Amino acid sequence: DEQHRFGVAQRAKLWKKAKVAPHILVMTATPIPRTLAMTAYGDLDSSVLDELPPGRKPIQTVHRTDASRLGVFQFLEDQIAEGRQIYLVYPLIEESATLDHKDLMDGYESIVRRFPMPDYQVAIVHGRMKPEDKAWEMDRFAKGQAQILVATTVIEVGVNVPNASVMVIESSERFGLSQLHQLRGRVGRGASQSYCILMSKAELGADARRRLETMCRTNDGFEIAEVDMELRGPGDVMGTQQSGVPDLKVADLVRDRPLLTSARHLAEEVLDADPNLMQPAHLPLREALETALKARSNWGRIS
Repeated sequence: DEQHRFGVAQRAKLWKKAKVAPHILVMTATPIPRTLAMTAYGDLDSSVLDELPPGRKPIQTVHRTDASRLGVFQFLEDQIAEGRQIYLVYPLIEESATLDHKDLMDGYESIVRRFPMPDYQVAIVHGRMKPEDKAWEMDRFAKGQAQILVATTVIEVGVNVPNASVMVIESSERFGLSQLHQLRGRVGRGASQSYCILMSKAELGADARRRLETMCRTNDGFEIAEVDMELRGPGDVMGTQQSGVPDLKVADLVRDRPLLTSARHLAEEVLDADPNLMQPAHLPLREALETALKARSNWGRIS
């Protein structure tokens, strides 16, 4: 489960615990580029669960810049007045001298000023906290004792608060598509309409802008994963690199998917007729495969 959080070598250790090759089921809301490429190559069969549980509504996602911050805060106040709870996520715990991103400690102070006690309770969670302190703050939020949770990405998985209906992600251009989609998944767990607000600076690069536009356009994890693969590259299906530029000079796995599917069917026909590629007509294929695998470890069996 949550396959995108594991490296190829980590998954290989699990795979090798069995004396015989195990059946494998991998689950993820956002397939990483290498995994998506392996489904294209035919190594993985895919099943897409595209229905929401009964009573849930699609999350509405919007992109806002710092110029809209006052309006965003007013929206949060209105949501709290309706009894809802809010997540605010930051990429950094403290200000960085090298990275121009919003940080949690500064953000926490500004939120407490804007939403002061005793009318509001603000919880805080980050990776440097002691486990018991983190658990206490999370428990306050889960029980509804705090209306706002200011956090880093430690809340990316394993958090279920149905009453939390708004996710605000600061410096959202700093996050990848997979992480943005995972964070968005913390809301939308109850019957109320949920919202995800992607905050960013006004000036964005082309890739960052496309990531945010993709998030605003769709809630479909598979579609998001395809854009992610297009932006980052499919990585190396025979190695451990899970994203990056492939060793392909002409082909494009996204653009040329119909051609890849045809090639896969032809390969399946060849292997069905000659599994070990021993027929004279297939020996060049065998030699090419052996040459390709000779100089490197073969991680291609690890999904």
